[in-house]
Amino acid sequence: MHSLRPSEPRPSERRRSEPVSPVRQHAALRTGASGPGLPRRPALEIPVIAHRGASDDVPEHTLAAYEAALLQGADGLECDVRLTADMQLVCVHDRRVNRTSNGRGVVSTLELAQLRQLDFGSWKQPAAGEEHEYAEYPDLRREGAHRVLTLERLLQLVVEHPHRVEMAIETKHPTRYAGLVEEHLVALLDRFGLAHPRLGETSPVRVMSFSAMSVRRIRRLAPSLDTVLLLDRVPLRLRDGSLPRGVRIAGPGIHILRIHPEYVERVHSMGNRVHVWTVDQPSDIDLCVELGVDAIISNRPKAVLARLGRDGTAAAAAARHGVVELNPDSP
Repeated sequence: MHSLRPSEPRPSERRRSEPVSPVRQHAALRTGASGPGLPRRPALEIPVIAHRGASDDVPEHTLAAYEAALLQGADGLECDVRLTADMQLVCVHDRRVNRTSNGRGVVSTLELAQLRQLDFGSWKQPAAGEEHEYAEYPDLRREGAHRVLTLERLLQLVVEHPHRVEMAIETKHPTRYAGLVEEHLVALLDRFGLAHPRLGETSPVRVMSFSAMSVRRIRRLAPSLDTVLLLDRVPLRLRDGSLPRGVRIAGPGIHILRIHPEYVERVHSMGNRVHVWTVDQPSDIDLCVELGVDAIISNRPKAVLARLGRDGTAAAAAARHGVVELNPDSP
């Protein structure tokens, strides 16, 4: 038997001292499923989607938060939508307005005019001695930038941007209006020419939901749109990387990939894509790069872009002119 030299560490000691990649650590769990598969994206090509805008710096779901995200160079914007009592789609995450405004009440019982009376920005103030993005972009503090944001106004921002901006729109369920959410969403997208792109073109919009029923409705109303099934946990029937019929993108939370990094390979082996939320920490960004995810959704788009080795300066310069022209009081 070959013996180790005194200075050479034993195999067990080497295993303890060497860092173990999350992917290699779970190699035994990888699937052998066959399929068309997808090539792994290089880090520089992974799209960065601003979760509720640049919401780590600027109050979430405000026009200012989305302007900041574009100025930082984000490839796309993510928002949640809910219907008001007068059937207007607004960008509000919670069922109630209590957390993110100076008012109280359920979004679905309030009319847009009532929501416009509320302040959706002052609850999130910069830390003592910090200005966050406001110092660099003073226009984000102008009158009206922190009022409730309608999806119509956000779509206007997207279509007027000088470069293509991806849009990930999440429908929130359950809600008293059920399928009316998807019907009003597709109708609004149609007004901007985004629901049914012409032959050979693709819409920059994709619709996401934790509700499989919501995703099915979108597939029926606007078959050309990409849909994302959001996952807080992976159901047993989908653990092989498959997705419901017509859905081509899985939307797992980063907590799923920390525990089961092999899930990305399984999804890819089925020819599907993986868009991960909400990725803010450097270690999580690195994990996403190593696993080859297809999009990163983050509250901190600027930090993610820097970690990926991308400079958002050029995109910021292109976006800056458009910001000063925006009118927060538009529909």
